[in-house]
Amino acid sequence: MIVFAGPAVAGAIRNQFNQVTNAVDSGTDGGNFMSAEEKAYQEAMKTVANKDAKDWTLDEQKAAATDIAKNGTSSVVYAKAKAAMGAGTKFSTKLTNGQTLTYRIIGINHDDLADGSGKAGLTILTTSAGISSRMNATNANAGGWEQSELRQKMNSGEIWNLMPAELQFKVKAVKKLTNNVGGGNENKNAAVTATADKLFLLSYAEIVPTSYWASESHWTSSEGTQYEAFQGKVTDNFGGNSAIAIGVGWWERSVNPSSSSYFLHVCTYGEPVDSNDATSLYCVCPAWCF
Repeated sequence: MIVFAGPAVAGAIRNQFNQVTNAVDSGTDGGNFMSAEEKAYQEAMKTVANKDAKDWTLDEQKAAATDIAKNGTSSVVYAKAKAAMGAGTKFSTKLTNGQTLTYRIIGINHDDLADGSGKAGLTILTTSAGISSRMNATNANAGGWEQSELRQKMNSGEIWNLMPAELQFKVKAVKKLTNNVGGGNENKNAAVTATADKLFLLSYAEIVPTSYWASESHWTSSEGTQYEAFQGKVTDNFGGNSAIAIGVGWWERSVNPSSSSYFLHVCTYGEPVDSNDATSLYCVCPAWCF
């Protein structure tokens, strides 16, 4: 269970601001001030690097993501984050309704920040099945993910409000590419467009290595790229994959290329091309970035 007020990194990072204030108040010159700030940062990251990733608090997960975004493979925590991703290490937090949400790392420096300032250090995917919703109130996928009822719930509505304030504060909005026109043969050549999302669903292309429909609906290969956690583990673009099975069906943000009313979802045994109408009730596995 995550303890939000992790004393190690949270305290060290808070101390950076204290040092800034003290340096300014005492008239310390800029060189010494920057040196103190950098020293505090390095000490904080050393604490994170010395811990097992499975024991990282929420503050430490965020600190690790920030350092990885800044330093890439040279980050002092890169190897531990990568190992945790490969092992499927799970973290957890309490939702505002009292339920426990579990999640894992699925990407490192994978997603583009919505403000154009670079990459998000870590991409996270929910592994628990406690949240469920329909995609739309009507049985249609026109407007795709961008116009869906579920996207609104996840970015400013009831699902976003389930997230604890400590997590909301740390989430970075990222750019997600999706066919936001709709499915069906008439849209087989639809162009993907970008949305800025704090919480999002995975696309079909972010799960599988290649598209089953690549020759028919070209956009199905353009909604992002397969996350690193799935590489070599999710190899079947049509059949079951245990690496993404959670025992219930969970929504993807991709529309069904052959239907104007269905969205794709991962079925109970990990098939990524299952689908159903937009009014169906399925599990929601929010993804987000730090």
